[in-house]
Amino acid sequence: MEMTLPNILTWLRIVMIPVLGLLFLLPAPWSNGAAAFVFALASVTDWLDGFLARRWNQASPFGAFLDPVADKLIVAIALIIVLVESPTALVAIPVAVIIGREIAVSALREWMAELGQRASVAVGMTGKVKTALQMIAIVFLLYRHQIEGIPTWPVGLVMLYAAAGLTLYSMVLYLSAALRTLDRVEQG
Repeated sequence: MEMTLPNILTWLRIVMIPVLGLLFLLPAPWSNGAAAFVFALASVTDWLDGFLARRWNQASPFGAFLDPVADKLIVAIALIIVLVESPTALVAIPVAVIIGREIAVSALREWMAELGQRASVAVGMTGKVKTALQMIAIVFLLYRHQIEGIPTWPVGLVMLYAAAGLTLYSMVLYLSAALRTLDRVEQG
């Protein structure tokens, strides 16, 4: 494995996972803000590592594997933290939808890769918008304090539901693309 800056940023995101959890659980008045900051920083490194890998032509098979793993882990942990802090059905529904979709789409991508058809389930624009919305929502839900009079918790929850809706929509797109590809493979 080559230690390029994009790969280092991905590893950094993995290291941030326990830091995020510990910060959020500290009984300190600044812990929510610190956890939100760590998650926001992780979100920026998610964008930055992909940008740099493409820009500097440093994309690697290992980076292509590790980046989505790091993303899914930190998002799942952050969503579980939010749910533990507010254990209600209102929070549990989008959390379950998002985490369930990530597992299903990861399995679908792996299956399609085994068939040599990974490109047919590549990330599209809907997935990118979903990810951005989800990241902002999680920062707001972790932070929990008003920002310039904006109540971050309810705004974050609405954004999380919007992200969950896009999550379901993008999953349908992935499944449709996979089914079309499978039909072609079986007929060809």
